[in-house]
Amino acid sequence: MAQKKKQRKEGTGTGIGVKDRSGEKLEPPKKYKIILHNDDYTPMEFVTAVLIDVFHMSFDKANAITKMVHNEGKGIAGVYSREIAEMKLLRCHQHIKNHAHPLLITMEAE
Repeated sequence: MAQKKKQRKEGTGTGIGVKDRSGEKLEPPKKYKIILHNDDYTPMEFVTAVLIDVFHMSFDKANAITKMVHNEGKGIAGVYSREIAEMKLLRCHQHIKNHAHPLLITMEAE
């Protein structure tokens, strides 16, 4: 049996269309805030420890945010892209669960 050769004709197709995007504006990705909420049961030292362990803050900065949470009812731990904010939130929830505290930490679009 003879094999049939496929013949290729170069340059006869239409090719891939390229869309002109010069007039479109690119928007940066949304940022998300990690918010700590005050409660009457979680010790301030634990909140400071979470900020140091999860958010890698200095003691002074973590202590200042802890006092803000205590005095104002909530405080922002940081602003991140969605993926990073979700990972930080997950680490916070694991840390809270391991130490059996009722601290509420949420993520909110900026």
